[in-house]
Amino acid sequence: MRAIFDQIYKDIRHAIERGDYPYQSFLPSEAVLVKRYECSHNTLRRALGMLAEEGFVQPIHGKGVLVLYRPRKRALFEIGGIETFTETARRNRLHTTTKVMRYESLVCDAEFSLESGFAEGVDLLYVERVRFLDGKPVILDKNHFLASAVSGLTREIASHSIYEYLERDLCMSIITSKRTITVERADADDERLLDIADVDYLAVVTSQTFNGEGTMFEYTQSRHHPDYFCFNDTAMRRR
Repeated sequence: MRAIFDQIYKDIRHAIERGDYPYQSFLPSEAVLVKRYECSHNTLRRALGMLAEEGFVQPIHGKGVLVLYRPRKRALFEIGGIETFTETARRNRLHTTTKVMRYESLVCDAEFSLESGFAEGVDLLYVERVRFLDGKPVILDKNHFLASAVSGLTREIASHSIYEYLERDLCMSIITSKRTITVERADADDERLLDIADVDYLAVVTSQTFNGEGTMFEYTQSRHHPDYFCFNDTAMRRR
């Protein structure tokens, strides 16, 4: 069931992003979409619900499903979802490369346990990467992974997409990411690796990410070049 509604969600999302369903237009009726995808009404509604949660559409009672998505002029990293760097670049039709600067095993000490949420004494894998968009260094990622959760991860895999490896090869379900966004003073590594010698501050996104078993397998600090930092979120009022 998950594969069915997830594929429908992706197909409709891609069609919206291509412009098949323009901003402020309505999607085909539920009856038409159910017939097109040969699925149940409940399966279709779950797919549409995912699109609504991400701000792509909004159901309007008595009218249908309204398209809210508008193409953006610059690359945005979606704070509301869990989207990889590679997926963001692909969505924005940008070329991406990753350079691994450090790749080493660590043991979580008491101080880092308080900062990260990992248990003291567990084995960690630290991966530091510079992410490039169209040849420009835009993000310095400092990833700490629970070693037991990322078995087989290599430096070569880290130079591409770690999440793709975890989901495809290890069959991991990546479910929840808790994030904090701050503005911090740039340090020497930021200036050197992100080419921001004339900038004093940058945006930092700190995240704790959990898999389908409820295990926190990643603690990451992503340090963003300010010229390319523009996060987008979709807020929904709850009553």
